Amino acid sequence: MAIRNSKKVKIGNIFIGGGEKIAVQSMLNRPASDIEGSVKQAVELERAGCEIIRAAVPDMAAVKLIEKLKENLTVPVVADIHFDYRLALASIDAGVDKIRINPGNIGGIDRVKAVADACANKGVPIRIGVNAGSLDKEILAEYGSPCAEALVKSALKHAELLERCDFGNTVISIKSSTVPTMVEAYELMAQKCDYPLHLGVTEAGTHNMALIKSSIGIGSLLLRGIGDTIRVSMTDDPVKEVKAANDILQAIGLKTDCPDIVACPTCGRTKIDLIGLANEVEERLTGCKKNIKVAVMGCAVNGPGEAREADIGIAGGDGCALIFKKGVTICKVPENEAVDRLMAEIENL
Repeated sequence: MAIRNSKKVKIGNIFIGGGEKIAVQSMLNRPASDIEGSVKQAVELERAGCEIIRAAVPDMAAVKLIEKLKENLTVPVVADIHFDYRLALASIDAGVDKIRINPGNIGGIDRVKAVADACANKGVPIRIGVNAGSLDKEILAEYGSPCAEALVKSALKHAELLERCDFGNTVISIKSSTVPTMVEAYELMAQKCDYPLHLGVTEAGTHNMALIKSSIGIGSLLLRGIGDTIRVSMTDDPVKEVKAANDILQAIGLKTDCPDIVACPTCGRTKIDLIGLANEVEERLTGCKKNIKVAVMGCAVNGPGEAREADIGIAGGDGCALIFKKGVTICKVPENEAVDRLMAEIENL
């Protein structure tokens, strides 16, 4: 898989772009004034595998949240800033690792330069965030709608503004809630600049639809080597965003420090509770770091055969299950002992 050649940007203690692994992001969704609750949620996100955590900073009081997050996390913290450039300056002073702004909505060039200079002095990158709702009015009038070309032109205009301030430590996102527009915009942007790209489908909806939209949009771009960091946006618990993002990376082969669980959809030959077994296996393998393929198959007819590439697996029988490795049966156990025996075999792999 060809990888787009992008700049490498340092965010706190990690890098994105330049061939580095794809970093998973999420954003706190508790009120910024709830510092204790926000910190608790951030810790949960880090434990779930989130590698960059963003927090809204709507007012000066919320800058205190940045300080508390830095005290309690090991992953980088991003301040999400709108309209008031002073919030960006205060967040930089508080030790934030990255600033997310739209340079077009924080005032004149003097204010943009003030933020750019402060970031440059502290080695803090800036993410330019553009979506349909933040398009430059002149560009929107020119194109008539928030199409891919308009999104790209707006983002490049903001990037050029930072460049005029002698700042190039930039990351770009150009999100749309429409998957084809999002994909087209990032494909176009990938041809026009070498800044790292933050991928995401914005306003993707509640869990199921957000998962589908993000898998298609983010996954298709990553398969073409486009994208350096991702966020799955969900109207849900952000911990679910992190799980979905990691699952997308695993599905396309970019995350290998975890088991790959395959399971058949069941049919009329199935005589055990395969759905229950598959869910239990998935739950008990949470946190496992082994790069192995684990199969949960419904019957002995196609179990070991169809899943012969699996390192270890279960194939259902009539009230029992076969445990197999690389298509070869190693033992037969009662159904209620199958998962325990499987886990014991995985422990020895």
